[in-house]
Amino acid sequence: MASPFARIDELKTHAGAVVTVRGWVTHLRSSGKIAFIVLRDGTGLLQCVLPKNEVSAEVWARFAELTIETSVAITGTVRADARAPGGYELGVSDLAIVGASPLDYPIQPKEHGVDHLLDHRHLWLRSPRQRAIARVRNEVEQAIHDFFYERGYLRVDTPILTAAIGERSGLFATEYFDEGNAYLAQTGQLYGEAAAAAWGKIYTFGPTFRAEKSKTRRHLTEFWMIEPEVAWHDSDDNMRLQEEFVSFLVQRALSRCAAELKELERDTKPLERITPPFPRLNYTDAIALVQKKGSATVWGEDLGAEDEALIVADYDKPVFVFNYPKEAKAFYMKENPADPRTVLCDDLLAPEGYGEIIGGSQREDDYEKLVARITAEKLPMDAYGWYLDLRKYGTFTHAGFGLGLERTVSWICGLPHLREAIAFPRMMNRLTP
Repeated sequence: MASPFARIDELKTHAGAVVTVRGWVTHLRSSGKIAFIVLRDGTGLLQCVLPKNEVSAEVWARFAELTIETSVAITGTVRADARAPGGYELGVSDLAIVGASPLDYPIQPKEHGVDHLLDHRHLWLRSPRQRAIARVRNEVEQAIHDFFYERGYLRVDTPILTAAIGERSGLFATEYFDEGNAYLAQTGQLYGEAAAAAWGKIYTFGPTFRAEKSKTRRHLTEFWMIEPEVAWHDSDDNMRLQEEFVSFLVQRALSRCAAELKELERDTKPLERITPPFPRLNYTDAIALVQKKGSATVWGEDLGAEDEALIVADYDKPVFVFNYPKEAKAFYMKENPADPRTVLCDDLLAPEGYGEIIGGSQREDDYEKLVARITAEKLPMDAYGWYLDLRKYGTFTHAGFGLGLERTVSWICGLPHLREAIAFPRMMNRLTP
């Protein structure tokens, strides 16, 4: 009778039993009389012990054929051992090779250049660091859904192909049958606004695309964004939701990903300070601050990465910069009644030099002012007919924001570049694997 199959994270329920574990070899060593295999199956690591005098000659010979990343099925007795990874090891009685791995495995325990690692991203994902990052990302994604679900938000899936654009930045265009050009979505926000009028408070979560020719450590051409939209929220409500949301994500990662953050050698003390409220800085005051620190940025310009670093240097929490000049921001943002040169918006800047992780605003709810902005931006009015209807049929105060998932994961994990925060990054010069 075949032994039952068990995953590594289930072995604590099989202590003393004989089971079969399937996975990939990560480490091998032998003294000649006893051999050790460390196995990875995606749920954990397992040390497998083969005493030469306790296994058959065939099994011992198969051990000699093993190489890194060979896939195997190993049968043996589960034993508790506090020194072993996960607290359990396997006393091997049988070993079957499922898939051999040649000796020229492209990723070895030595220094590799980034281009080499990205060329072999499909294999780089197997490394401990990349597995840890992926688990943090997975936990953050689950926390996002939990946060909004527990607060009664409806998730709405918005189009990836669209005729209307939300931002000034570059677009990926494609021919769309007889309808002219379609664009890969830069944001789900415009559709989220329509959904907010139907359900009150919603969020979208999906891929977005920016054709900016940027090669910085903070940019991808394809990334994931979370965009809540809330009826009756103004700009202040919007910022309160953002600080509650970000704090929730950070605390979830700290509480459930301690082992992964340790693997990444992340100093968690700065993350432990991430609780509401966050400091708020008016754009005009932010300009004065960065100019005092030597920046050449003048009032009316958007803040660059260097400016953002100058701002957050004085704080140990994320910082809101709010009410930017109208010309620096998107057409849909609400004109500031107290200063019509500006709009009611905010950027949330993460500490430790990670920069903007959220952009948000109160939306323009005045039909005529929105028409004027669309005209001034020289956008195709017919593409926004449905969007203008939201102000024509029962306009309402509303606000929302977009959080970049990869930027947030990069900050939480302490990554030097967000290309590691997604399984298969897309950048200007990288479309494979």
